[in-house]
Amino acid sequence: MDPEQVDEFVMGYLKKKGFNSAAKHLQESLHNNNGSSFSSIDYPNDPELTKLIRSFSQSENDPSRYREGYSKLRSWGYNSLDLYKHELLRVMYPVFIHCYMDLVGKGHTQEARSFFNSFRKDHEMVHLRDLQKLGGVLAPSHLQEMEFARSLRQSKINIKICQYSYDLLIQYLHRTESTLMLGIINEHINFQVYSGQPNSASDDIEAVTIVGSFHETADHVNQKEIHWGLLEDSLEDRLEKTGGLLSDSEKGQGESKAGDDSKKRSAEIGKQGSSTKKLKKDKAGTATTKVARQETSTVLSSMPRVKPELAMPVMSTDVEESILEDLRNRVQLSSVAMPSVSFYTFVNTHNGLNSSSISHDGSLVAGGFSDSSIKVWDMAKIGQAGSCALQDDNNQIVGKNGRRNYTLLVGHSGPVYSATFSPPGDYVLSSSADTTIRLWSTKLNANLVCYKGHNHTVWDAQFSPFGHYFASCSHDRTARIWSMDRMQPLRMMAGHLSDVDCVQWHPNCNYIATGSSDKTVRLWDVQTGECVRIFIGHRSMVLSLAMSPDGRYMASGDEDGTIMMWDLSTARCITPLMGHNSCVWTLSYSGEGSLLASGSADCTVKLWDVSSSTKLTKAEEKNGNSNRLRSIRTFPTKSTPVHALRFSRRNLLFAAGAVSKHSS
Repeated sequence: MDPEQVDEFVMGYLKKKGFNSAAKHLQESLHNNNGSSFSSIDYPNDPELTKLIRSFSQSENDPSRYREGYSKLRSWGYNSLDLYKHELLRVMYPVFIHCYMDLVGKGHTQEARSFFNSFRKDHEMVHLRDLQKLGGVLAPSHLQEMEFARSLRQSKINIKICQYSYDLLIQYLHRTESTLMLGIINEHINFQVYSGQPNSASDDIEAVTIVGSFHETADHVNQKEIHWGLLEDSLEDRLEKTGGLLSDSEKGQGESKAGDDSKKRSAEIGKQGSSTKKLKKDKAGTATTKVARQETSTVLSSMPRVKPELAMPVMSTDVEESILEDLRNRVQLSSVAMPSVSFYTFVNTHNGLNSSSISHDGSLVAGGFSDSSIKVWDMAKIGQAGSCALQDDNNQIVGKNGRRNYTLLVGHSGPVYSATFSPPGDYVLSSSADTTIRLWSTKLNANLVCYKGHNHTVWDAQFSPFGHYFASCSHDRTARIWSMDRMQPLRMMAGHLSDVDCVQWHPNCNYIATGSSDKTVRLWDVQTGECVRIFIGHRSMVLSLAMSPDGRYMASGDEDGTIMMWDLSTARCITPLMGHNSCVWTLSYSGEGSLLASGSADCTVKLWDVSSSTKLTKAEEKNGNSNRLRSIRTFPTKSTPVHALRFSRRNLLFAAGAVSKHSS
């Protein structure tokens, strides 16, 4: 390079990087030497320095340097030893996205698109949604205007890597003089280096995490105080204090066993041996159930009590007595006492079923469809029809008299994405792509109210545990709290960076949780509308949420099939539950909170033992077998993705889904 070129480049570089003082001194030195080259005085004929400056110059001006540097790094990573390959390949995605954004930021749009399309397939399996968003970044202004791109530019990525893998990477970058790749890695990646052999790719869910200003915000938010206890003077509380849960339930079991024993004695004369064995088994089962019930009672009594922040609706005497009766007769579940499962299968939906819901007692089933309709089935009527049920020309279930065995609710003008029942089952709440939420009466079979407030598609709407209030979430990136007697929302929760896909109430009704396509879950105070917790850890959009009955824990399921259990007080992930291989669409805790049921697009229902998750030591948490031990039962369907799950108050598990021709 000519000395004048060196001077010109160094001056431009200093100004571009904001080193104005150094640029000023350089300009003064050139001027004081009467225009003679500053380079000829301080660094004449230095080939190494000239080579370095030339490399910097090319990296600044030549867009092909990005493709060349990334391509070499990629080839080296894929050709590494299998023992270290999976750790070294973790570096590729952050380097890829920052190479692309650097090219866009420097105005090399054509080269950026070519680079993006050439290497995006390497990352589509894990980061498809992020790549779809990143593909919309086409101009330097987009890097500032789009929140997703701006957050990536301002954040760093933590990557766990063993010492030897780290040494291999640094040696490669220095040996090949890959200054451009080294600069990107240095600026955007934090390595968490540990000693020993590399971990397997599937064991460590926190191997790659994003940190930055957003994480600092999350840490600040998570310092806020929350009150996760149960409501004072709740029905469960009253039943526990009176001892009704224990004595009445045992009394009911005793009566049924006495009746069963008398029938068996009259019908099975001469089978004393088998009767004796069964009697011993029943006694053992009774002892196990009693212990589980006593443990549950002790746990509930130790939970803190809080006052409601919302004015609670008055519950009718009939509804209260019905709930108390269900609670008295609740079956205590555990890892050795499995629930019965009742599965409702939709047929001939022609891929039109978007959502389904089951009432608390399992007597009603609702479906939301793409043709903007809602259909509600009464299980009692279907049971009466029995084998007399026929199919009409439109593949609809009809009875002998030609009437449909479901109630058709029409009013929305777009696909219906959720249809949920109120706790007593007297109302259905639906949300739609037409941006509205509608309230329907199951007794009148009519639309009562149309709530308008969201600006885009409403993905989910859920009643509070006590009815009257409900929460909704939308493509407009907000969640809202509503009251049945008001047309406008009471509160609006804004803060997610993408669609809010699911919403769930806390058992004490003082908080709601929202899951989003931005891969986070947030907890909101319904009184103030403030975000009080941000849960970070999912690698894909969050599709389902469930709260434990004691209000202390939360489960969230994502698009990749991962379920994460969270401690609300600390915002810490207790454990990831791995087992599903497709979207987790629905989650439900059993009545006493010892079991978690999950339903997935992989056509299975899984039961997880979550009562032991808080009892594990840190050493046990690191053991890779912990997840497999918690998955205690899998119920496969033939070809039915699971849309909805619900544990009844008596701990019967209801499930629903539509037969899919594409499932295997």
